[in-house]
Amino acid sequence: MATKTNPIPTGYHAATPYLTLSDCARAIDFYKKAFGAQELMRMNGPNGKIGHAEIKIGDSVVMLADEMPGGGGRAPKSLGGTTGGIFLYVNDVDSSYKQAVDAGAQADMPPADMFWGDRFGKLTDPFGHSWMMATHKEDVAPAEMQKRMQQERAKMGQQTKTAG
Repeated sequence: MATKTNPIPTGYHAATPYLTLSDCARAIDFYKKAFGAQELMRMNGPNGKIGHAEIKIGDSVVMLADEMPGGGGRAPKSLGGTTGGIFLYVNDVDSSYKQAVDAGAQADMPPADMFWGDRFGKLTDPFGHSWMMATHKEDVAPAEMQKRMQQERAKMGQQTKTAG
């Protein structure tokens, strides 16, 4: 008798990021250093490339593969940029951000307190993928968040006028 299979495999979430890279093996090493990733599996493809790999960061799986001729995915370096990013919630964004920068990530926006209740920063990994990191500090009701966003925009508008 066949056993029933869980439609979402154990340890996975309904949405799982899948990154296409120009050097997947080197990226896995970087993600281990930068984000404390654990390598779950790796399937080698042709010409020393990785056809599919999986890492775990915190409680989430990220799937990865090298860019392949004839494949649909393109690495950010081939595209000249990225079309999305990965958002990581961590226990201590300041130390996690520093760890990623020390491992070779580009610091795009150092961690700062944000109007939506997170301490938040942005990085770009050496392979061109965008990573956002945050530690949730405060639960903010939607109406309060809207008010804070408008205040932040107004403050930014005044800074632009003064700088110009």
